Amino acid sequence: MNNSGIVQKVKVFILDFFKKEKSQLLTNMLIVAGVSLLVKGITFYKEILIAKEYGVSELLDTFLIAVLVPSFIQNVFINSYSSVFIPNYILEKSISKDTRAFQTSSFIITTTIALIMMAATYFCIDLYLESMFPGHTTVYYDLIKIQLWIILPCMFFWAISSLISGLLMTDNKFLSSSLNNIFTPLALIICLFFQDFLQEKTLAVGMLAGSILSTLYLVIVSIKERLLKLGLPDFKSKNMKTLINQIPAKISSGLINGVNPMVDQYFSAQMAIGAIAALNYGVKIPMVTISLISLPLGSTILPYFSSKAAENREATYQYLRRMLKSSFLVSGAIMVILIMLSKFIITLFFERGEFTEKDTDLVYIIQQMYFIQLPFYVVGIIMNKYLTAINKNNFLVFSSLISFLLNIFLNYTLVEVMGIKGLALATSLVSLINALVIYLYIKKQHSKTVYV
Repeated sequence: MNNSGIVQKVKVFILDFFKKEKSQLLTNMLIVAGVSLLVKGITFYKEILIAKEYGVSELLDTFLIAVLVPSFIQNVFINSYSSVFIPNYILEKSISKDTRAFQTSSFIITTTIALIMMAATYFCIDLYLESMFPGHTTVYYDLIKIQLWIILPCMFFWAISSLISGLLMTDNKFLSSSLNNIFTPLALIICLFFQDFLQEKTLAVGMLAGSILSTLYLVIVSIKERLLKLGLPDFKSKNMKTLINQIPAKISSGLINGVNPMVDQYFSAQMAIGAIAALNYGVKIPMVTISLISLPLGSTILPYFSSKAAENREATYQYLRRMLKSSFLVSGAIMVILIMLSKFIITLFFERGEFTEKDTDLVYIIQQMYFIQLPFYVVGIIMNKYLTAINKNNFLVFSSLISFLLNIFLNYTLVEVMGIKGLALATSLVSLINALVIYLYIKKQHSKTVYV
């Protein structure tokens, strides 16, 4: 098929997809996409400044290790609760106008999780560092801990922010919920201008300041929109029980998936100084691209899937199929273009100051390996949201376990052949297989529903 035929096919899929969906959903997607583009632009400028100031250095390595555990907890525990909160909160709103008990119970659960995880991190950090990153100097470990103690409180603010963002999304306030992501990169950029004063604490202070500002913004917006309604908690209501029952499965799948970056960090830490930073630069633009595509979809379709699945499961499944086709074609075309432009992109955005041409020659190949995952990651996110919306999180535990074991196997195998570049390729292959496994499961579940 020639290029014009491929373009026409993509166009037909996109037009068919949007013609069949409500304008409100499209509007929400465009809002989130626009804000995401702004946020990612600011975030990318922040990365350019970091590359200029730190290059591929030990200090940047230690910051990335320090932020790894809090980010892991955010993705696994805090965001997992937020995901199961949205569909069950929508159900609660449909049967009761008074959601104060549900909201209060949810805030108690998510902040308790955050505080427990903060305490566990504080007391177990030495064991974690010695086990995962052995053989380094005392200075290296001290640098990690100095930054970690500053970053640690972010988890409490992230817990509050994630839940308020969920409230805003269920009320179609996607502009307000998306804008909160702008504060952390802005705070980091400002702190970089005070690097001489903040020294090794610069990036950690920026992250903490950004999380505080983000939380304050969301609290103010939710009060102004009259969405924040607190009262006496009730952990025995039907929808709260359903939510609580879904938490173990969602956290388990998130836990297994969240370990994968740590596995990659472990393998890269065994290599030369700067390997972690090189991997970090290589994944930046692929993850920005993935976010710009998947975030508008993922943020808007979870509330949409949740409400529509309760009304008509078959129509929701057909909508999912159309979305998967359109998303795969578009993201696949973008993947090919970005792989071809990989070296130019790294040279343009990162090659300055401490980041040399030699660094570019390594990082652009790592980036190409990460780009391969683009279409599979995007459709995987969409299917994940679908299963969460219909409270089928148990299967996500199984698929995550497969991905985890496969990631370890591929890391061992490909690192021997390709070095650090093999870690990036392993990630892409895991995304491909994970997307296939989830798709086959959804298809099988739909067949059972139709024929039983």
